[in-house]
Amino acid sequence: MINKLVEKIKKLNAPIVVGLDPMLSYVPEHIQKAAYEQFGETLEGAGEAIWQFNKAIVDATCDLIPAVKPQIAMYEQFGIEGLKAFKKTVDYCKSKDIIVIGDIKRGDIGSTSTAYAAGHVGRVQVGSKSYAPFDEDFVTVNPYLGTDGVKPFIDVCREENKGIFVLVKTSNKSSGEFQDRLIDGKPLYEIVGEQVAKWGEEHMGESYSYVGAVVGATYPEMGKILRRIMPKTYILVPGYGAQGGKASDLKPYFNEDGLGAIVNSSRGIIAAYRQEKYAEFGEKNFAEASRQAVIDMIDDITSNVF
Repeated sequence: MINKLVEKIKKLNAPIVVGLDPMLSYVPEHIQKAAYEQFGETLEGAGEAIWQFNKAIVDATCDLIPAVKPQIAMYEQFGIEGLKAFKKTVDYCKSKDIIVIGDIKRGDIGSTSTAYAAGHVGRVQVGSKSYAPFDEDFVTVNPYLGTDGVKPFIDVCREENKGIFVLVKTSNKSSGEFQDRLIDGKPLYEIVGEQVAKWGEEHMGESYSYVGAVVGATYPEMGKILRRIMPKTYILVPGYGAQGGKASDLKPYFNEDGLGAIVNSSRGIIAAYRQEKYAEFGEKNFAEASRQAVIDMIDDITSNVF
């Protein structure tokens, strides 16, 4: 799957991923109204609203983007109905040949980690049949519990030709409380990066490992160090746009071949119609505003990085 991701990025000249993280407040009133007329002001109605919102954005941008990254918490907050919308979104994106990175940030040990991996990137056996429950192409993984928590994901991904992105240096302000702590004179995020590179050496695609890393756009100097530590690791870069990361900060995350990183934007794309820059589209044309925001993001990155 890492080979497919690289090829799609090269083909589209678009090292970006759209974060499908729909809060109900982002969903235009006419979408909500139609969903509530059908299902009432219920959790089912909320699930229908965010599904229709996602579908419209995917339809408007699918020819421009290599990947999407739905954050599962935005769906879980609506319970089972939200998870149904998550699954519909995953399946619909895959039907459009868009790679799906499930932002699930799971991390546990033993049979629990194996179950998470099976549910999201693997298969489960039910009698004589097997099923891929959520069936994302990649997922994000929290490495805090060590190899015991990560290896089950790697094992399942090897079987299914899928991949993971391991949290290394996150974009949030308080990330340094733990991630920047010195261990034997070295920041913890560097130690994690070294381990990600080791895991990845054993699980290589053609040019990059299917064990990727998450490194926030808000820390470009750290990104430069981690790029050197993880030369064959694809880096998922959150924090661009709304969180303060600028295109001019992104160069250290890429290799000299112009590959090696994929940059995420969530509300900057899906809620673009609410920005002054895209106000001319109006609420009814929210998906067209998202399309223009994708075009602008690609131009911003390719102009300032390459």
